[in-house]
Amino acid sequence: MPHTIVTNICEGYSDCVDACPVACIHEGPGKNVKGTTWFWIDYSTCIDCGICIQVCPIEGAIVPEERPDLQQTP
Repeated sequence: MPHTIVTNICEGYSDCVDACPVACIHEGPGKNVKGTTWFWIDYSTCIDCGICIQVCPIEGAIVPEERPDLQQTP
């Protein structure tokens, strides 16, 4: 099951982007409610490896399940 980046918790660190082995994490358009850059996970490409969760410095910014209600996907 793909992971989800919680749009309004993400603070725009790109550690997850660099670590992702399948390049499924992309920058979202504009800013989130915190006023920061945010990222989103392409569910169709995510291989559920969990590396993004391990490298993200913001607790709770990435959850280990597919939650389209928490992730704004362009």
